Amino acid sequence: MKIGLTGSIGMGKSAVSKMFRRFGVPVFDADAEVHKLQGPGGALVARIEARFPGTTGPKGVDRQKLGAAVLGKPDELRALERIVHPAVYHVRQHFLLQNRSRPMVVLDIPLLFEKGGAKQVDVTVVVSAPAFLQTRRVLRRPGMTAAKLKHIRHLQVPDHVKRQRAD
Repeated sequence: MKIGLTGSIGMGKSAVSKMFRRFGVPVFDADAEVHKLQGPGGALVARIEARFPGTTGPKGVDRQKLGAAVLGKPDELRALERIVHPAVYHVRQHFLLQNRSRPMVVLDIPLLFEKGGAKQVDVTVVVSAPAFLQTRRVLRRPGMTAAKLKHIRHLQVPDHVKRQRAD
Protein backbone atom coordinates (compact mmCIF):
# COMPACT_ATOMS: atom_id res chain seq x y z
CA MET A 1 0.00 0.00 0.00
CA LYS A 2 1.32 3.43 -0.97
CA ILE A 3 0.27 6.14 1.46
CA GLY A 4 0.53 9.70 0.20
CA LEU A 5 1.29 11.95 3.17
CA THR A 6 0.80 15.65 2.58
CA GLY A 7 -0.10 18.92 4.20
CA SER A 8 0.65 22.57 3.78
CA ILE A 9 3.88 24.14 4.99
CA GLY A 10 4.39 23.94 8.77
CA MET A 11 1.59 21.48 9.46
CA GLY A 12 3.66 18.69 11.02
CA LYS A 13 4.33 16.27 8.16
CA SER A 14 7.81 15.52 9.47
CA ALA A 15 6.45 14.52 12.88
CA VAL A 16 3.94 12.15 11.28
CA SER A 17 6.65 10.70 9.02
CA LYS A 18 8.75 9.97 12.11
CA MET A 19 5.81 8.08 13.61
CA PHE A 20 5.59 5.86 10.53
CA ARG A 21 9.37 5.29 10.61
CA ARG A 22 9.18 4.24 14.28
CA PHE A 23 6.82 1.48 13.19
CA GLY A 24 9.28 0.35 10.54
CA VAL A 25 7.42 1.78 7.55
CA PRO A 26 9.76 3.06 4.82
CA VAL A 27 9.23 6.78 4.20
CA PHE A 28 10.16 8.71 1.09
CA ASP A 29 10.67 12.36 2.04
CA ALA A 30 10.42 14.53 -1.08
CA ASP A 31 11.75 17.63 0.69
CA ALA A 32 14.80 15.74 1.99
CA GLU A 33 15.49 14.43 -1.51
CA VAL A 34 15.30 17.94 -2.94
CA HIS A 35 17.84 19.07 -0.32
CA LYS A 36 20.19 16.22 -1.34
CA LEU A 37 19.80 16.98 -5.04
CA GLN A 38 20.52 20.66 -4.38
CA GLY A 39 23.18 20.21 -1.70
CA PRO A 40 26.97 20.09 -2.09
CA GLY A 41 27.75 17.89 -5.08
CA GLY A 42 24.03 17.41 -5.72
CA ALA A 43 22.89 16.24 -9.12
CA LEU A 44 20.89 19.42 -9.81
CA VAL A 45 23.33 22.11 -8.70
CA ALA A 46 24.93 22.69 -12.12
CA ARG A 47 21.58 22.75 -13.95
CA ILE A 48 20.12 25.20 -11.44
CA GLU A 49 23.19 27.44 -11.67
CA ALA A 50 22.97 27.38 -15.47
CA ARG A 51 19.32 28.45 -15.41
CA PHE A 52 19.53 30.74 -12.35
CA PRO A 53 23.07 32.19 -12.30
CA GLY A 54 24.42 33.20 -8.91
CA THR A 55 22.12 30.95 -6.89
CA THR A 56 24.68 28.30 -5.98
CA GLY A 57 27.95 28.10 -4.11
CA PRO A 58 30.22 25.63 -2.30
CA LYS A 59 27.28 24.43 -0.20
CA GLY A 60 25.14 23.77 -3.26
CA VAL A 61 22.03 25.78 -4.00
CA ASP A 62 21.53 28.87 -1.87
CA ARG A 63 17.83 28.43 -1.15
CA GLN A 64 17.33 32.08 -0.23
CA LYS A 65 18.87 33.31 -3.48
CA LEU A 66 16.95 30.74 -5.51
CA GLY A 67 13.75 31.66 -3.70
CA ALA A 68 14.31 35.31 -4.55
CA ALA A 69 14.86 34.35 -8.20
CA VAL A 70 11.47 32.62 -8.46
CA LEU A 71 9.29 34.35 -5.85
CA GLY A 72 6.36 36.01 -7.58
CA LYS A 73 7.63 34.91 -11.00
CA PRO A 74 5.41 32.05 -12.25
CA ASP A 75 7.48 31.40 -15.39
CA GLU A 76 10.68 31.16 -13.39
CA LEU A 77 9.03 28.87 -10.84
CA ARG A 78 7.84 26.58 -13.64
CA ALA A 79 11.37 26.52 -15.07
CA LEU A 80 12.71 25.46 -11.68
CA GLU A 81 10.01 22.80 -11.33
CA ARG A 82 10.95 21.40 -14.77
CA ILE A 83 14.43 20.83 -13.36
CA VAL A 84 13.53 19.55 -9.89
CA HIS A 85 10.35 17.50 -10.26
CA PRO A 86 11.61 14.93 -12.81
CA ALA A 87 14.70 14.31 -10.66
CA VAL A 88 12.60 13.80 -7.52
CA TYR A 89 10.26 11.51 -9.47
CA HIS A 90 13.25 9.38 -10.53
CA VAL A 91 14.48 9.07 -6.92
CA ARG A 92 10.94 8.23 -5.75
CA GLN A 93 10.62 5.47 -8.37
CA HIS A 94 13.92 4.01 -7.17
CA PHE A 95 12.63 4.12 -3.57
CA LEU A 96 9.44 2.29 -4.61
CA LEU A 97 11.45 -0.33 -6.48
CA GLN A 98 13.71 -0.91 -3.46
CA ASN A 99 10.67 -1.30 -1.19
CA ARG A 100 8.33 -3.19 -3.53
CA SER A 101 8.18 -6.19 -1.20
CA ARG A 102 7.10 -4.08 1.76
CA PRO A 103 3.38 -4.13 2.59
CA MET A 104 3.30 -0.38 3.15
CA VAL A 105 5.34 2.69 2.22
CA VAL A 106 4.78 6.37 2.88
CA LEU A 107 5.42 9.04 0.30
CA ASP A 108 5.81 12.35 2.15
CA ILE A 109 5.10 14.82 -0.66
CA PRO A 110 4.14 18.38 0.28
CA LEU A 111 2.68 19.12 -3.17
CA LEU A 112 0.86 15.80 -3.55
CA PHE A 113 -2.42 17.40 -4.63
CA GLU A 114 -0.90 20.38 -6.41
CA LYS A 115 1.18 18.24 -8.77
CA GLY A 116 -1.18 15.29 -9.35
CA GLY A 117 0.62 12.83 -7.10
CA ALA A 118 -2.57 11.67 -5.39
CA LYS A 119 -3.28 9.56 -8.48
CA GLN A 120 -0.12 7.56 -7.81
CA VAL A 121 -0.96 6.46 -4.26
CA ASP A 122 -3.55 4.14 -2.74
CA VAL A 123 -4.61 6.44 0.08
CA THR A 124 -3.98 10.06 1.01
CA VAL A 125 -3.38 11.36 4.51
CA VAL A 126 -3.37 15.10 5.22
CA VAL A 127 -1.59 16.55 8.23
CA SER A 128 -3.29 19.70 9.46
CA ALA A 129 -2.84 22.21 12.27
CA PRO A 130 -4.53 25.46 13.28
CA ALA A 131 -3.44 28.46 11.19
CA PHE A 132 -1.89 30.25 14.19
CA LEU A 133 0.32 27.23 14.92
CA GLN A 134 1.30 26.85 11.28
CA THR A 135 2.27 30.52 11.13
CA ARG A 136 4.29 30.32 14.34
CA ARG A 137 6.18 27.22 13.14
CA VAL A 138 6.96 28.59 9.71
CA LEU A 139 8.07 32.05 10.82
CA ARG A 140 10.66 30.41 13.12
CA ARG A 141 12.48 29.06 10.06
CA PRO A 142 15.65 30.87 8.98
CA GLY A 143 15.00 33.37 6.21
CA MET A 144 11.22 33.03 6.37
CA THR A 145 9.07 36.13 6.37
CA ALA A 146 5.34 36.77 6.57
CA ALA A 147 5.41 37.82 2.89
CA LYS A 148 7.11 34.57 1.83
CA LEU A 149 4.63 32.53 3.86
CA LYS A 150 1.73 34.38 2.26
CA HIS A 151 3.14 33.63 -1.20
CA ILE A 152 3.68 29.95 -0.37
CA ARG A 153 0.13 29.67 0.94
CA HIS A 154 -1.10 31.20 -2.31
CA LEU A 155 0.72 28.49 -4.31
CA GLN A 156 -0.59 25.60 -2.22
CA VAL A 157 -4.04 24.07 -2.21
CA PRO A 158 -5.78 25.49 0.90
CA ASP A 159 -5.68 23.32 4.00
CA HIS A 160 -9.47 22.89 4.17
CA VAL A 161 -9.51 21.65 0.55
CA LYS A 162 -6.68 19.19 1.23
CA ARG A 163 -8.62 17.84 4.20
CA GLN A 164 -11.69 17.37 2.00
CA ARG A 165 -9.65 15.46 -0.59
CA ALA A 166 -7.95 13.22 1.96
CA ASP A 167 -9.01 9.64 2.50
